[in-house]
Amino acid sequence: MSSLAELLQPGQRIFVAGSSNEPAGLLQAMSQLDLPADLHFIQFPIGGYNNTDFTAWNNSARLTTFFMTPALRQADPDRLHFQPMHMRWVYDYLSSNIDVALLQVAYDRRGDLRLGPNADFAAAVLGSARIVIAELNRQLVAPAGCPRINPARIDYLFESERPLPELPAADIDNTARQIGAHVAALIQDGDCIQTGIGAIPAAILMQLTDKNDLGMHGGLIDDGGMALIRAGNINGSRKPMDRGLHVTGMALGSPALYEWLADEPSVLFRGADHTHEISAIRQLPNFVSVNSAVEIDLHGQVNSEVAGGRQISGTGGAVDFMRSARASAGGRSIVAMHATARGGSVSRIVRRVELVTALRTDIDYVVTEYGAARIKDLPHDARVDALIELAAPQFREALRGEA
Repeated sequence: MSSLAELLQPGQRIFVAGSSNEPAGLLQAMSQLDLPADLHFIQFPIGGYNNTDFTAWNNSARLTTFFMTPALRQADPDRLHFQPMHMRWVYDYLSSNIDVALLQVAYDRRGDLRLGPNADFAAAVLGSARIVIAELNRQLVAPAGCPRINPARIDYLFESERPLPELPAADIDNTARQIGAHVAALIQDGDCIQTGIGAIPAAILMQLTDKNDLGMHGGLIDDGGMALIRAGNINGSRKPMDRGLHVTGMALGSPALYEWLADEPSVLFRGADHTHEISAIRQLPNFVSVNSAVEIDLHGQVNSEVAGGRQISGTGGAVDFMRSARASAGGRSIVAMHATARGGSVSRIVRRVELVTALRTDIDYVVTEYGAARIKDLPHDARVDALIELAAPQFREALRGEA
């Protein structure tokens, strides 16, 4: 590892790929090195996938993160920097001032070298970094739709053979199914959809099997999206842009998903400057964005990232998609969430959110297990009434009093 150590210099800004493309084997090897001082790591991690606390590597290492995960709760708070930023603008942020890029790569079926199953910020970083260090995962067959990478661009290649971490199957309870059914009723044949991770997105996707000619454009594909593509429900035939293609930034799921992607060139991996870019999405009519929230207040303000005074996630791409849906002809954005938390003891429809992720002017549809309401064009008093009706019944009277 001496040649790797020679590439690392004090004060470097080091981007680390996240989600399913984190170079975990390379990171394990680097953690054993006597690293230079004042290294500044930058990552967009996802909880359950990316569990490295870079501040623990030595007493001067720093980390800038765009998403808080459980693994970072023990990080040194003086050297952990949370950066609130919409995902589209993270791409631009990473387009300059990066010294080193740490990525995962793999060969495809034909022997071409490609990025692993995440391309959200890769082009930005590869255009900025002076040094590229890559982990070549021999166990992974690169998705056919991932960007190629020139081997000459790589300054150091670390070889491994390891499975990608799996995204556990979501635990879909009856409440999630109810929410999923309400959302599915808002999706029509020919719509182009974007969803996230978790039980509610999974419940939505499993209830779209009666829809036809759907499109896909978003930051994520998982096993639910794969199932709809294989069944023909999602075919992209009505998309005026990327027709017949299923556009995503990353893949998160089972080994079966990664195996399928190796032979499915119609799933196109693109950067956040395309997946989250309003000027691109506005070319897609009937774009439907579905995201979650921690809480929504009676003004229609959305908190997607803070609970009990603690940053539990990040700004992410929800607002990018909400605003893009508004720009799309016939577009709709949906915030779908359980009406309560903590076993039903706390309402997630509240008088005032703890922190505003999305403005009240960003809101469109809100869905809970108690129904769906389009808030976008309602005046203040009417939206208050509509939101209270989406709250759990035991909290409605108190909310009316607070309103």
